[in-house]
Amino acid sequence: MYGPLIDAHIHFDQYSLPAQARILEELKRFNIDALISVSTNLSSSKKTLDLASQSPHIYAAAGFHPEQALPKEQELSELQQLIFEHQEDLAAIGEVGLPYYLRKENRDIPLEPYIEVLESFIRQAAALRKPLALHAVYEDAAIVCELLEKHSITKAHFHWFKGSKAIIDRLKHNGYFISVTPDLLYKERTEQLVQMYPLTHIMVETDGPWPFEGPFQRNMTHPKMIHETIRKLAAIKKMRIEEVYSQLYENTKRFYL
Repeated sequence: MYGPLIDAHIHFDQYSLPAQARILEELKRFNIDALISVSTNLSSSKKTLDLASQSPHIYAAAGFHPEQALPKEQELSELQQLIFEHQEDLAAIGEVGLPYYLRKENRDIPLEPYIEVLESFIRQAAALRKPLALHAVYEDAAIVCELLEKHSITKAHFHWFKGSKAIIDRLKHNGYFISVTPDLLYKERTEQLVQMYPLTHIMVETDGPWPFEGPFQRNMTHPKMIHETIRKLAAIKKMRIEEVYSQLYENTKRFYL
């Protein structure tokens, strides 16, 4: 028997049309109440808003994913205007953050312009009182924390988070949320994070269509995988699975919906 769940971070617009249809058709079967569908740029944000208008189970977030070349000034302006005009239709601003992996590939990429873009989204989130869906891992998370603290942001979600104990403690102290993916079933690092973080501030996600390994290898990433994540999470926390389902659901509902 499946408890109810919400996929707290999925790139639904990146799935093929047949895959989108399959997932939506199977939501009820797998007791999936909602998908928090994040965006990667202006075009993606428009698609995500359109998808959300077609299904009561899709909740849109609009933003600019940092692991790509910086947006042109015109695109950034249009994206932030879109967010302003559709603020009532948006569950959050995201995915936004800093380009950790892009800079690992190319050390010559300057960080400061990305910080400026991120801060512009943080200011907009503060003005519109919208939650932030964040891509900020390892040492980048400390920079993002400074910006969030500067603008008194309390509703921050660090998706698929990875980082040191010091930054984990800082996130906990600030009351920020993290989320974990199905890699909890085969990544020791993710298991250690779950052990350290309070269940009251954890969500679960797929980051689909990103593929997973272990028991999910060669399978299309589907929100139903989260049920396996929750079983593992309950075992790590040594809690009744019904309690874990309930807490995770309430966490995500309170944060986004």
